[in-house]
Amino acid sequence: METTTRSAVWPWISTLARVGLAAVWLIAGATKIGDLAESARAVNAYQLVSYDVAKMIGGVQPFLEIGLGVLLLIGLATRLTAAISAVLLVIFMAGIVWAWTKGLRIDCGCFSSGGELGAGRNTTYGLDILRDLGFLALAGVLLWRPRTRYSIDGVLMGESS
Repeated sequence: METTTRSAVWPWISTLARVGLAAVWLIAGATKIGDLAESARAVNAYQLVSYDVAKMIGGVQPFLEIGLGVLLLIGLATRLTAAISAVLLVIFMAGIVWAWTKGLRIDCGCFSSGGELGAGRNTTYGLDILRDLGFLALAGVLLWRPRTRYSIDGVLMGESS
């Protein structure tokens, strides 16, 4: 592929990564925002922090996720938002690994209310980590190539979509 063709394709690939990661954050935040107490219980199930800290994290997390999703969707501060996304995803994966190594039987709470699993339900830690690695790859694309189509960043830089 010629260099000019490659340079024309990357903004489209990055746009797909941006919109895909935006959808992840918007869906994740939307599933939690309706019940912040349940979100706090999901954070508390990891047994990493006190319940008071878990309440604070559980109360802030859905708004942070929705905020990241909106910023990515409109394409504002794309590289910074991708960096924050990458950090959060690494923290989430570390939490899942923690729960797995400690033998906790919890739902990660990524796209649900989370918390301890009921009888007969199995953990999906390996799949959760693989999924989050895929999301981390989307953030990586945006860190590497943040120029995307149909974004406020592009308008501010004087680029046409």
